Amino acid sequence: MELLSLREHHARTLLIHYRWDVERLLAVFVEKGKSYLFTEAGVTVVEQLDIDSPLTSSSTITCDICIEDVSGNKVTRMDCGHCFCNDCWTEHFIVKINEGQSRRIRCMAHKCNAICDEAVVRNLVSKKHPDLAEKFDRFLLESYIEDNKMVKWCPSTPHCGNAIRIEEDECCEIECSCGLQFCFSCLSEVHSPCSCLMWELWSKKCQDESETVNWITVHTKPCPKCHKPVEKNGGCNLVSCICGQSFCWLCGGATGRDHTWSRISGHSCGRYKEDGENNLERAKRDLYRYMHYHIRYKAHTDSFKLESKLKETILEKVSISEERESRIRDFSWVNNGLYRLFRSRRVLSYSYPFAFYMFGDELFKDEMTIEERELKQNLFEDQQQQLESNVEKLSKFLEEPFDQYTDEKVMEIRMQVINLSTITDNLCKKMYECIESDLLGSLQLGTHNIAPYKSKGIEKASELSSCWSNKVDAADKCLPSDGNTSGGTSQHDRPSGSRSSADSECSSWKRARKEGGGFLDLNLPAEVMDRN
Repeated sequence: MELLSLREHHARTLLIHYRWDVERLLAVFVEKGKSYLFTEAGVTVVEQLDIDSPLTSSSTITCDICIEDVSGNKVTRMDCGHCFCNDCWTEHFIVKINEGQSRRIRCMAHKCNAICDEAVVRNLVSKKHPDLAEKFDRFLLESYIEDNKMVKWCPSTPHCGNAIRIEEDECCEIECSCGLQFCFSCLSEVHSPCSCLMWELWSKKCQDESETVNWITVHTKPCPKCHKPVEKNGGCNLVSCICGQSFCWLCGGATGRDHTWSRISGHSCGRYKEDGENNLERAKRDLYRYMHYHIRYKAHTDSFKLESKLKETILEKVSISEERESRIRDFSWVNNGLYRLFRSRRVLSYSYPFAFYMFGDELFKDEMTIEERELKQNLFEDQQQQLESNVEKLSKFLEEPFDQYTDEKVMEIRMQVINLSTITDNLCKKMYECIESDLLGSLQLGTHNIAPYKSKGIEKASELSSCWSNKVDAADKCLPSDGNTSGGTSQHDRPSGSRSSADSECSSWKRARKEGGGFLDLNLPAEVMDRN
């Protein structure tokens, strides 16, 4: 508004057109000028005083839409200069709102691309359909989130009503004030060091029946008569299906029932067929490779869940130890060790899906030679094994019954936990550096970005207070501007060592609840809002 000397709704029209990307908007302004910027976005700023002069009730104007003579106090003129009767404007607005075009309702005049003033839309529609006026307000409000790549709704179920705004890189992992941690880029659960594409493929692979099909391919043969898969349960290569058909297990060809220890009567399949053998071996190799990575991924995921349950038990040990008469009074190392264990265990768990795709043929077959792939895989797996070893040691020491030990023994465990916490943190950093620089950084054909590793943990969004009056003369939301980096000051419980809301780069904005006239209850889904 200040830079371009615009009114509020014109500024918002520009931002909606450029999807709230201020940098892109200013780049177009610098490169192509104000005229081009306004024309493309449908902003018409008329400076002539006669256009803004009020129409008197004594004057009569013919509406070009309904071809009726209407008194001057029953017509409305938009910024573009076009003037129609209020009834025609209202019906036009109602149709556009119901069609879902609330964010950019254009003027009714032929070939006019000007966007209508939202205050005029709200004023006219509210007189006839107050519920549609609220719907229009909600669409404008949600444009800031749904059209803005730096703002997204929290994907919690049921919906917490929070929207998260980030200030810098959109490839990051954050925690909403409701407690849900998620990847801001793809809105799925946190999954670094996997890229979003890797995690999408891995999730699908684990959920669908592709590996079941692989197992059937490896361990069964189709009956040549009924084509159902048949599993061999004996040593003889003459197999009988439940339909009664006999066939050779080696080649799958139909045979008779007569056979000896050495051969099947009237059948020979000793000639080598390369394609069939190759396909079978490839399917078996792919299945075993997937099982190798999935077993380890699942093991660390299960360990993470079990260790999360053990947290209460370990904290009980801390309470018992604090009540004893002991010279050791500070047990913050237990909380810090637990937090580091959870953080490192999660990184270790998702490192296996990353390795599955990084060193497989599905994504990067043409990016590396066989020698380069083997070298990089050995480098990564060395770091992975070091991290795995130290994470298991840290888990072992934290599970010790230190509430029953002497002070000297507790001091030994304390030093081990502190040292291992530092070591696992450094190993996580090195693994991420290896992934970003040596593995993903060297790719030529594709771009795979991962959320950066942060020792203090996943950033937690801070509350950002907001309000929005529905009055015509105060028609804007109290949403933060893109240059505003100040968030709410409310603090939330967090693991020891995690980032405070004061230095967080994310902010959480809650949909306003209705507490009287003029506020929208947007904590409900859109379809529920419409029905209510």
